[in-house]
Amino acid sequence: MKTLVICSGGLDSVSLAHKVAAEHTLCGLLSFDYGQRHVKEVESAAACAERLGVPHKVVDISGVGAALSGSALTDDIDVPDGHYAEETMKLTIVPNRNAIMLAVGFGMAAAEKLDAVAVAVHGGDHFIYPDCRPGFIGAFQAMQDQALDGVAQVQLYAPYVDIPKSGIVTDGAKHGTPFAETWSCYKGGEVHCGRCGTCVERREAFHIAGVNDPTLYADPEFWKAATGQEGA
Repeated sequence: MKTLVICSGGLDSVSLAHKVAAEHTLCGLLSFDYGQRHVKEVESAAACAERLGVPHKVVDISGVGAALSGSALTDDIDVPDGHYAEETMKLTIVPNRNAIMLAVGFGMAAAEKLDAVAVAVHGGDHFIYPDCRPGFIGAFQAMQDQALDGVAQVQLYAPYVDIPKSGIVTDGAKHGTPFAETWSCYKGGEVHCGRCGTCVERREAFHIAGVNDPTLYADPEFWKAATGQEGA
């Protein structure tokens, strides 16, 4: 399949880009600036595109992001520490984010006569992000089948939707993903904080997968308490 990958620059989407490059025809990476405080992740996406030798497009939807107020990722609200299963992590929801990004991706794929748009949503996202669940993936495909009827046939490729993040680490390692060159932290500091939900999930995933984590964390031990691993 000639495939466009939605790539934030995080571990999941960069691993997906390497998977698509190995198993399909990777035609480009698409990133978004939606006003996120961790916009440095887009730099990781650009590096991934250069490494894989494909075009990288960044679409500025920061005006849209500003309208979707109330998220710790875009507003002046502290990013919570802890595990994704905690109630406070709902502060990181950006309403309809994936639906908006995928709609743009499908439009681009149709215009460029591509076969698929790939997205790296995974099982660990299901706790709090409704636009990362299997039901959303199926519904979005059905909607796009109608939206592009007679214009194009574009598939939504979401190979990680039913697997945990540790499975992505395993798959990424299989395809030679340079994990140290990916960015996950929501706080957007100089190094990964080690305390926000995505840092905790990232560190735990490497532990479960049994793969060395090359990431530099400001607090490299916090994940143990957040996941109940402390003292184990």
